[in-house]
Amino acid sequence: MHRVFRVSLLTCFVGLLASAGQVCRAADEYSYDPVHSSISFKARHADVSWIHGRFNEAEGKFSIDKADPTKSTFELKIKADSVDTGNKARDEHLRQPDYFDTKQFPTIEFKSTSTKAIDGGYEVTGDFKMHGVTKKVTLVLKGGDKVVEFNKKKVIGFSTRVSVKRSDFGFDKSAIGVIGDEALIDIDCEGVR
Repeated sequence: MHRVFRVSLLTCFVGLLASAGQVCRAADEYSYDPVHSSISFKARHADVSWIHGRFNEAEGKFSIDKADPTKSTFELKIKADSVDTGNKARDEHLRQPDYFDTKQFPTIEFKSTSTKAIDGGYEVTGDFKMHGVTKKVTLVLKGGDKVVEFNKKKVIGFSTRVSVKRSDFGFDKSAIGVIGDEALIDIDCEGVR
C-alpha cells in the first residue's frame, strides 16, 4: 500500500513538473540574426539632403509570449564603432568624442520595460541608452505575425523606425547644425531559434 502510494505521489509530482515546464516555456526565445537583419540611420546635412549610414555589428534577443503579449521582451545592443557611412574619414570622425565617442560609450542599447500587442505588431516601451544617456522611448514594432521555418530553424521578423534628437543624448551641441539634430533609425530584425 505504501509503495503504491509513493509511486502515485511520484507520478503526480512528475506530472506537475512537466506541466510547470510547459507553462515556463509559453514564451518563445529568439536570438538576433546579424546575417538577415540591418540597422540603418539617416541625418540631415546642411538642411538640404540626407546622409545615410548603418551599424554593421549588433546582438540581441527577444521573447515572444503569444498567450500574454505583455510578458514579451526585447533587447538590442549595437556596437557603436561599427558605424559605416561609406566614407572612412567621416566614419572615423563619428567615432570621436564630439559624436559617438565610441571609446567611452562602446554600445547603443535598448531594453524593453513594457510591451503590448497592437494591430500588426507590438508597441514596446523601454530604455534607450546612447552616448551615456538613457531615455524612455516607445517603438512600434511591425511584424511578428508569422513564424516560418528556414534552414531547420524558426524565424520571425520585425521592423521599426525611431526618431531621436542627438541633443537629448549629450552630443556636442556645436556639432549640431551642419548635421541636423534629428536622426532617423530604421531597424529590420530577424530572430531565430
